Amino acid sequence: MSSNVVFFFPGQGSQAKGMLADLIADESVVADTFSQASDVLGYDMATLVTEDADGKLDQTEYTQPALLTASTALHRLWISRGGVKPEQVAGHSLGEYSALVAANALDFADAVQLVAFRGQAMSKAVPAGVGKMAAIIGLDDDKVVELCEQASDNESKVWAANFNCPGQLVVAGHAAATERLMILAKEAGAKRTLSLAVSAPSHTPLMQDAADAMADKLADIEINTPTCPVWSNARATTLTKTSDIRDALVEQLISPVRWTETVQQLSAQGMTQAVEMGPGKVLAGLVRRIDKNISVVSVQSSDLMNKALEGSAA
Repeated sequence: MSSNVVFFFPGQGSQAKGMLADLIADESVVADTFSQASDVLGYDMATLVTEDADGKLDQTEYTQPALLTASTALHRLWISRGGVKPEQVAGHSLGEYSALVAANALDFADAVQLVAFRGQAMSKAVPAGVGKMAAIIGLDDDKVVELCEQASDNESKVWAANFNCPGQLVVAGHAAATERLMILAKEAGAKRTLSLAVSAPSHTPLMQDAADAMADKLADIEINTPTCPVWSNARATTLTKTSDIRDALVEQLISPVRWTETVQQLSAQGMTQAVEMGPGKVLAGLVRRIDKNISVVSVQSSDLMNKALEGSAA
């Protein structure tokens, strides 16, 4: 692995009970990162992710800081073991915060506090049962966008929320419109439509109240100039100025995640190697479907990280 590498940071959907359990037990840098998050939030983050006795790990306000902590812990472990630093970083949705921590633009403790607040603000913005998210598999993006317009009316609207990879687009909005869209997509030849276990219609105009709350919250947070370019979900461009970072984090709540476009641009720049700095392999799977020229390695366990680090030193 050359030094010309991009780090990808996952968002909601990559969490799993027991994630990083072995690393929390065996690696002090990982355990310390989880302890730091616990100190900020006032509950035991390591116990949450390893045991999840009451099912909180899948609740947005807990999922978000848990994933940020896991990604940051893996990144810190990578660096402590002599892994190469990234040329660029990109995070999917929530992962944008992890990317900003990795690029030294956000202090980890501030980021933990921010994403916990973000999860709460998202849950409050739209009452449970009002919103819905669904994945549409096997249709062109343009067709899904067109069907969203057809499925929307004055009372109930649905939008494209995550452009994940060609043939996979997540939509979100009012439950009624989203359900209409799913029927239209099936009629148009979609291979599959899948309701997601997320009530908050993320990355749509329905998150405006959450975006306003985040704008107020971010006004009090110190943001530094990143040490490498950070890709914005909402803009599909890199962020290098602190003012742009603040604005982009607000925009991403009400704008679609432009992941396909981001990966295509990275490939066009000649990036061929990436590390998924987080639990799971969701982003590796998406990147493979977007552009096979970019090879993504996972580092979610000690063995996988050692293997990646051997490649990093090659």
